Amino acid sequence: LSPHPGDSYGVLPRPCRALVLLNPQSGAGRALEDFQAVVQPMLAEADIATTVFITERPHHAHEKVRDEDLSQWDTLVVMAGDGLLYEVVNGLMERPDWEDTVKKPLCILPGGSGNALAASINHYAGNDHVAKKKLLTNCAFILCKRLHTQMDLVSLSTASGKRLFSFLSFGWGFISDVDIDSEKYRRLGNARFTLGTLQCLAKLRVYQGRLSYLPAVPEQGTPPAPRDPYAPVTNGQAGRVLPPAGTEAAGALPADSLLVPLCQPVPAHWTVVPEEEFVSVYAIYQSHLGTNMLMAPAARLHDGCIHLFYLKAGISRVALLKLFLAMARGTHLDLNCPHLRYVPVRAFRLEPRAAAGVMTVDGEALACEPVQG
Repeated sequence: LSPHPGDSYGVLPRPCRALVLLNPQSGAGRALEDFQAVVQPMLAEADIATTVFITERPHHAHEKVRDEDLSQWDTLVVMAGDGLLYEVVNGLMERPDWEDTVKKPLCILPGGSGNALAASINHYAGNDHVAKKKLLTNCAFILCKRLHTQMDLVSLSTASGKRLFSFLSFGWGFISDVDIDSEKYRRLGNARFTLGTLQCLAKLRVYQGRLSYLPAVPEQGTPPAPRDPYAPVTNGQAGRVLPPAGTEAAGALPADSLLVPLCQPVPAHWTVVPEEEFVSVYAIYQSHLGTNMLMAPAARLHDGCIHLFYLKAGISRVALLKLFLAMARGTHLDLNCPHLRYVPVRAFRLEPRAAAGVMTVDGEALACEPVQG
């Protein structure tokens, strides 16, 4: 990673022991082959010893990192798509000793079809935009360099009582539909999203619901935020909010200090979006939504910010396609499309009027229901 001002870095030991969690079915089904051909020789030269764990079913990696003694490894490496890292993060957060294990450095090596986090990290490192084997080589080289730094996690709560931890994005509407509907074309690699976009454009839908958020910077005309009783402080960790000392039992998950329960109205200093008909709502915390989609050019690994985009109903198919094509270069905001809004936020809430469409967290499907993060 190319150091940014104010970033602090840790260094993995040498020699280093890595647990590689690999999904042989992810993307075009070449992850194991690519790992052996491209990555393993690089790691051997860098004195990184690997234990390869091959997943055989959904949630296999989740169970592995939740239940095993991880002290024998210095880093956990995910060679798959973003979905496997989502399993790993949530597996770590379910451990009684999550506060320690979530500090263990994680590495992503692109082996899926989307590879959004890998593309984001490649972007932050100052590398040229690349895909496929070149992106894999770049990410393996970042691991060989051994530098690690912090990454934000977003805590999501749903009306049915689920608590999820997300490193990439939350979505509802058009973009999530493309993600889930194109699953059947995963063997095409990144091209699956192009095909999925065209199919979803043909049957463009409108979703009704209420969107509210806490702006990262106070907006004009909104009352000032009250003094946060415990403003976010980090303890060298991923922007985690620490509650007042002594209020939580050991092993309890971090408190969502910016949120009130979903059954209560949002606080008065939040913004409630006046429109209630959307084509898409998407909250992303890293720069890339896929290897060819630079959705949030301003994002950084740990900027403490959720980059919220929403598309209001009424946009034409042509305008929507133009936005998607511009997103490849990260120039979609320059189009000044009147239907697209972008706002950096610290927290958000989405309340669908009906259980219509799928929601996605880090590209994984979630039942449609009220959610906040």
